[in-house]
Amino acid sequence: MNSLFFIASKTIGMAARAETWLIVFLALALVALWRGRVGRATALILICFVAVLGLTLFPLGNGLIGALESQYPARPQIDHVDRIIVLGGDEDLEPYRRWGGIQVNGAGERLIEGLALAQRFPLAKLVYTGGTASLGANKGHDDPSQMMFKAWVQLGIDPHRIVLETESRNTSENATMTRDLIQPAVGEVDVLVTSAAHMPRAMRSFQRAGWTGLVAWPVDYTSGMSTWGQTWALDAHLDVLNKALREYVGLWAYGLAGK
Repeated sequence: MNSLFFIASKTIGMAARAETWLIVFLALALVALWRGRVGRATALILICFVAVLGLTLFPLGNGLIGALESQYPARPQIDHVDRIIVLGGDEDLEPYRRWGGIQVNGAGERLIEGLALAQRFPLAKLVYTGGTASLGANKGHDDPSQMMFKAWVQLGIDPHRIVLETESRNTSENATMTRDLIQPAVGEVDVLVTSAAHMPRAMRSFQRAGWTGLVAWPVDYTSGMSTWGQTWALDAHLDVLNKALREYVGLWAYGLAGK
């Protein structure tokens, strides 16, 4: 059942991308032209043009992602921590596999904030949870966890403080497999570190998996003081919109599945 949910989540994730629908509309336009329906094809192409122009000029996803990022306070007050749990997703695996070293993507703040919290709370365990989360990858592929382990050790963390969960492929599995590995006790305090836009879905999944005493520590913010502006940046605007769409669809899908 977990494997079916994993495959479904990845498939739905591909549909929750703006460019997917642009391609669908362009394909429909080509079909319309092939059938000689020039008016319908023109309308579809016009819709695509307006959508691309709008995304190029305006950060249409900023308001959506800002609403997600504001659900949990940044850097809340904490006095005691038993474990710092860092969700995977900040590693850039292809360059790592080719070149080695520490290779992170735009969510690299997860590594940095996890390290900072570990230095602030020297008795806390530092937990990384996440295997290779792509379709076709071998379950349990430990490239992400091994890279994170090497990074933290190189940055001064005692390897005996690091706990690795290497099997999970999505947020739901992060929650359940890390719980099974750690067996958190009532009264213990666990800090959950992940991207701010992802935090609502992550907290919901962990709480549904039975975690208590969990403190959200959102990082990797995208939205700024202003959620609106006018710039010529299709790639950046598309990336933000896709992140927001993925999280909203993820919240819906996880809620529907009870995860």
